[in-house]
Amino acid sequence: MFSQNPVFIPGPTNIPEELRRAISNPSIDHRSETFVEMFKPALAGVRRILKTDTAEVFIFPSTGTGGWEATITNLLSPGDRILASRHGMFSHRWIDLCQRHGMDMQVIHEEWGKGAPAEAFGAALAEDKGHQIKAVLVTHNETATGVRSDVAAVRRALDAAGHPALLLVDGVSSIASMDFRMDEWGVDAAVTGSQKGFMLPPGLAILGISQKAMQMVGDAKSYRCFFDFNDMKKMNASGGFPYTPPANLIRGLDTAIGMLEAEGIENVFARHHRIAEGVRQAVSAWNMKLCAHEPSLYSDTVSAIRTPEGFNSTQIVTHAANKYQVAFGVGLGDVAGKVFRIGHLGSMTDVMALSGIAAAEMTMVDLGLDVRLGSGVAAAQEYYRTHSVAAQKDAA
Repeated sequence: MFSQNPVFIPGPTNIPEELRRAISNPSIDHRSETFVEMFKPALAGVRRILKTDTAEVFIFPSTGTGGWEATITNLLSPGDRILASRHGMFSHRWIDLCQRHGMDMQVIHEEWGKGAPAEAFGAALAEDKGHQIKAVLVTHNETATGVRSDVAAVRRALDAAGHPALLLVDGVSSIASMDFRMDEWGVDAAVTGSQKGFMLPPGLAILGISQKAMQMVGDAKSYRCFFDFNDMKKMNASGGFPYTPPANLIRGLDTAIGMLEAEGIENVFARHHRIAEGVRQAVSAWNMKLCAHEPSLYSDTVSAIRTPEGFNSTQIVTHAANKYQVAFGVGLGDVAGKVFRIGHLGSMTDVMALSGIAAAEMTMVDLGLDVRLGSGVAAAQEYYRTHSVAAQKDAA
């Protein structure tokens, strides 16, 4: 059923009208200068968003999962040991992908609601005197639990152990919405997609690969063809693609980066934090708690909200869709039926967020939960009213 309501899932996100127009262009010759003129600026723009001066940037026709696979198959070989933590559905899926490619996974199991365990990583790396661990996987923002991990802390653990392992980061639901510092954090591979912070439809896997990681490509024994970094790098040098590119999505990516930079990337991060905090104020007013265990872990792109014991949280998602034509996210994996998720990233404003909070309230009241109609909306309104851009300028 078609709905004019915004979606409140953590991706695909709402598409601004300017981007819908940008991707609705006639076909072009992808071997022409016209393609080069939009492709090269898109690569340079991604580099700025990642905050890197030296990384290679690759754009594949795929999604974040394809970005994971491209990273693993270009940098590692079957049998290589990889250190990872399972603390949410997407960290779990990345581990599963590596196992299917024959990698030797050393997995630290962490409670869902916590982040990547930098201290435990550090201990494992320090014990690895022979440097058998070739890479460390970190999910920067665990979409299933609304948890942001401290990538910089994992880098410090690697450095403290004097370990040469690559730091590979899933930034699918964080990059372009929350601060990401590829060079400063020593990230060797950053993976994201077009359908989250870049506000586009799914279809692009977007990667940043450090020069250190690029040196590993020649030795990696995993099979790859479509995702081959060397093929892509060779063709990208002249502004081309090794096969037919998704030209309209790349045009949209260039436009999206222009929109983000016109707002100011730090302002984009501040907007996401403000909107997320309003949602958190609403959750508190409902006398509920987030899945994330503590404020330092709170995601600014998605909130996973725990419902009362014995209540199936999936009912909220189903009822909201059927009665109000509003989309929220269901609980996944270990928290299925225990949480529902409000995505608040990409093309999102305070006013849009308020409509989602109101729809969630109506749904929970309909289902008999002990929530007072208007309580969460009022709490979020008060926060947005006193923390809007205009209010902060007045205070300054």
